[in-house]
Amino acid sequence: MKHQPHINLFRPRLTGVSQTQNQKPKTNESKNMKTNLLTLAIAALGLAFTVNAAEKDDHDHEHETKAGPTGGKLITEVEPHVEFFVNKDNKVEIRFIDDDMKVVAPGEQVISVTLGDRSAPTKLSFTKEGNMLISDKAIPEGENLPTVVQIKTTPDAKSVTEKFNLNLEQCPTCKNKEYACTCAHGEEEETKKKE
Repeated sequence: MKHQPHINLFRPRLTGVSQTQNQKPKTNESKNMKTNLLTLAIAALGLAFTVNAAEKDDHDHEHETKAGPTGGKLITEVEPHVEFFVNKDNKVEIRFIDDDMKVVAPGEQVISVTLGDRSAPTKLSFTKEGNMLISDKAIPEGENLPTVVQIKTTPDAKSVTEKFNLNLEQCPTCKNKEYACTCAHGEEEETKKKE
């Protein structure tokens, strides 16, 4: 006698679905799979942002410290770059520098410099003189002046701000003043202090 499969008439048979009576819904397994897929998607997204951030640093200009052609501080956040230089009369000279380190004539850029004692800061304004801008007055007395340089490429453009301490001491290892120093002796001293 042939064995006939038991068919439950109260439960319709679905094609392609196994009909075991002790079958439990796979809620835990499906939750685990969803969690795993979500975790995998987040990890892939995080990796994509990490790769994008790494590529951002790999672009067509360098971030190493450079001095301008006259030995001033080179500000590279704007195009053309800006060289900030303190001359022998203690006036600030601003030159615009292209990527080949050549001086270009000033255009319609607007520069403002605020420096010195924070309770009574000195504000410098500039006039065009040849291929540079020169400050209307000398910088205040002192060796290490907090300095804020604001640069607008056009009068109505958003300003780019550069902050640094204007240290007028001569660097012991390079030919520039400390504010435009290109060597890493300051970083070496900080590393020694941490050790």
